[in-house]
Amino acid sequence: MESISHKMAKFALSLEYEDIPENVVKEAKRFMLDSIGCALAAVGNRDMENALKYIKKLGGEEQSTIIGYGEMTNMPNSALMNSLLIRAMDYNDIYWKQDPSHPSDIIPAALSPGEYMECSGKELIVGIVIAYELEMRLCLAASPGIREVGWHHATLTQFVSPVVAGRMLSMDEKKIVAAVGISGSSHSTFGGVVAGALTNMKNTADPMAVEAGVRAAMLADTGFSGPVEIFEGKEGLFEVINNVKWNGDILTEDLGKKFLLPECEYKAFPTEALTHQPITATLELVREHDIKPEDVESVLIETTTRGADILSDPSKYRPETKETADHSLPYCIAVAIAKGNVLPSDFEEKALKDPIVMDLIKKVKVVANPEIDSLFPTVKRAICTIVTKDGKKYKKQEDFAKGSKEHPMTDEELILKFRSNASRNISEKKIEKIIEATLNLENFTNIKDYVKLIRRDMK
Repeated sequence: MESISHKMAKFALSLEYEDIPENVVKEAKRFMLDSIGCALAAVGNRDMENALKYIKKLGGEEQSTIIGYGEMTNMPNSALMNSLLIRAMDYNDIYWKQDPSHPSDIIPAALSPGEYMECSGKELIVGIVIAYELEMRLCLAASPGIREVGWHHATLTQFVSPVVAGRMLSMDEKKIVAAVGISGSSHSTFGGVVAGALTNMKNTADPMAVEAGVRAAMLADTGFSGPVEIFEGKEGLFEVINNVKWNGDILTEDLGKKFLLPECEYKAFPTEALTHQPITATLELVREHDIKPEDVESVLIETTTRGADILSDPSKYRPETKETADHSLPYCIAVAIAKGNVLPSDFEEKALKDPIVMDLIKKVKVVANPEIDSLFPTVKRAICTIVTKDGKKYKKQEDFAKGSKEHPMTDEELILKFRSNASRNISEKKIEKIIEATLNLENFTNIKDYVKLIRRDMK
């Protein structure tokens, strides 16, 4: 019988641009625009500057470009750096039906090899679709999700990125299967990278799994072999992570016939996904009742047990880094009340010491609600109750965040988000060119011409 890796490889090699429904192509380009905007917003940040120093020290053949910076390096290094840039603001997409993931992290596994191979825009779109389809199926395959038993979603990405890179590098089925085995047997990731006081590794774990996939594809392309049954075989994924129930059929069922990509969602806030419903509910209360920061006596947020645990431990009440702050529910709620929105600028070093926010954060209490747990992860309900100093109580329940399928982000809103993100490093004139180019990506005969556009022209 064919292994799961063989079936994934067959799908990747057989999918053609003409096979992809129009709505899926449109959404793939929207996610591309959103991802490039997130990457451009991160250019120049301290963590990205440090990562770039590391990439430069590694050296290597100039094969593909780093978004925004314009530097060239080898494919795995550019894939790592580009994925880091997309992920850095915690502002890119989110898919969370069982396991959470950010499929756009994997776009560089298509972009970097695709640039090297001088692929067309249509071929890049195919690579993006492969990334989303495989990643999203992996997110559905375990019940409960592996995140619930202590593993990070990079553990899933390590199986997808080599398939995407293999397709872009025109590898055959046998080599792609080997690449999946090489990457998938060497880059499982502990959930500890997103627990407690957070570090730069919070945003780096998944990009490293993307890098691993590109390296594995290049190694397999030489004829190097890897485990063929890395999912279902002896001491493979299903056997080793055995405190969940796996459904291997989900990974390959209806591949190329049913497309999951349009079910992925956008982030309206640059924060951890479980903060979005509480932020949305809080902002609605503040706007509906004109609540001022100085009016607030107390705030109660009811969420899942996991949300209360990982997003409101003691370190989250004293966030000293961006990584801890954007995973701090008390901080995000305090910002929403103080400023009427939650933006990337709210996680800069100076903003973390805002006295109004620091006063409000003490008034935010986060509790687990068993009824909400019973709905999770299908519905990620949050309930916000604000009590004002005059004794009035305002309460709001929110099941769906802005950017979800229930509260979709329009083209106009998505472009506004892109403009805001890109404006730090890209001139207005060039922003217009990037928007037009990305939304018409299929018209490029060589994506090198597209990549030339996504370099900063301001410092």
